[in-house]
Amino acid sequence: MRARNIVAATATALALVGARDLVQKKHALLRNFPVVGHARYLLETIGPELRQYIVTSNDEERPFSRDQRTWIYASAKGENNYFGFGTDNDIEHVQGHAYVKQRTFAGELLPDVHDPQALLPSAKVLGGPRGRAKAFRPASVVNISAMSFGSLSGAAITALNKGAALAGTMHNTGEGGLSPYHRNGGDLVLQIGTSYFGCRDEDGSFNIDKLMDVVAGAPVKAIEIKLSQGAKPGLGGLLPGAKVTPEIAEIRGIPLGEDCASPSRHTAFSDVDSMLDFVELLATETGLPVGIKSAVGEMAFWQELATLMARGDRGVDFVTVDGGEGGTGAAPLIFADSVSLPFRMGFSRVYGTFAELGLTDDLTFIASGKLGLPENAVVAFALGADMINVAREAMLSIGCIQSQKCHTDKCPTGVATQNPRLARGLDPTSKATRAAAYLRTLRMELMKVSAAVGVAHPAFITADDIEILNGDYDARTLSGVYGYKDGWGELGPHVADEITALLATRSKTADDPGPARV
Repeated sequence: MRARNIVAATATALALVGARDLVQKKHALLRNFPVVGHARYLLETIGPELRQYIVTSNDEERPFSRDQRTWIYASAKGENNYFGFGTDNDIEHVQGHAYVKQRTFAGELLPDVHDPQALLPSAKVLGGPRGRAKAFRPASVVNISAMSFGSLSGAAITALNKGAALAGTMHNTGEGGLSPYHRNGGDLVLQIGTSYFGCRDEDGSFNIDKLMDVVAGAPVKAIEIKLSQGAKPGLGGLLPGAKVTPEIAEIRGIPLGEDCASPSRHTAFSDVDSMLDFVELLATETGLPVGIKSAVGEMAFWQELATLMARGDRGVDFVTVDGGEGGTGAAPLIFADSVSLPFRMGFSRVYGTFAELGLTDDLTFIASGKLGLPENAVVAFALGADMINVAREAMLSIGCIQSQKCHTDKCPTGVATQNPRLARGLDPTSKATRAAAYLRTLRMELMKVSAAVGVAHPAFITADDIEILNGDYDARTLSGVYGYKDGWGELGPHVADEITALLATRSKTADDPGPARV
């Protein structure tokens, strides 16, 4: 009798826990996998001990280590994201570790490192140098990268867009078209890929009138032409007909239930010269800043682009450089591992190409590819980036657990799936708050590092402020490693004066005491 009572009590308790898991909205994993999902949190709790003795260290896992994921999770939840007892990195022996050199004395104006609501505007006006009708200064140097509805669930896109609105950042739609889930208050960068989803004719060719309709009906602040991405550069794709739901068909402008092939190259232009004509067409018709996104392979493209832009009559307003280590979804292993250059190498080559011709103040450099971690973001700014886009880190902030099931449609937390049962587990409202908290925290960390270096904005961190270590044996400045010449990676005097004046004005008009002065 006693045994039966114990069994009955246990079953009742488990049933109550399961019922609670199904109705709560805080944890997507528990909504999708009631009761058994608690095992994940138990293993997470004792994970450090397990890894210390029988699995891996806090800094070994890839693509994001346990320490990196812990920092993102804690930041998104508004919890203590500090680490105790020193670094886990083997800095005495490892090659390639980047170290920021703090300054003992600083300039007149330092950023406020204590206000989580503080915005951190771009040092450059997007579209300003080319006189675009709707040029603007982005309010945040940290923004959400391109992730399409279809790759991500509607709940995930909603959470990210609401989070972007709360944090004052922009949200890139990805090439899958502008969906209803992108219309939750966040400003948008509309990405146009090779299939021209949302702005195409029946035969797949680009349609400017449809683009104008899309832009007119949403808070689109800029247009990004995607040439390639870090996950699978130079590779097209196939969306099987079974996945072309009525919703997907309407958003993308494709036939319901039919296979949809995305070509590996654009059909609206065929070389750099015609691409610039296309850029100017979009900018003229919409008034918006127009840029390109690409991973970096052969350099002839970039050299020709810089040469043609040097004439002054045509040009892109921004370039988004994606690293080969990037990638939010699925790709063949060879493309994920071995096609296109890693971010630092690729970005430095692109930046140097424009720097040789004195064009770096004429466009905005946006960096992408595992840059949602402060240490990586600081290196990007030192190399000359003006803004950074975050993708997988944003996914982690809304519940991704790096299960690496993006290509299976079985994402256990409802982020990268179109399975209604799994997507149900992700509550957009609570996850939006977490996304916003993560974005604000990353900005604040950038301001903290800027203050340590003694500058008012991360754009003022130079390639000489960071050294790349080779264990105890050698160290070279970032400028030395990537062959930067004097002044490369730095803002021109006019741009520097503009952002300094803006930061000073905001400091004086703020309700709080404002940035510290020394």
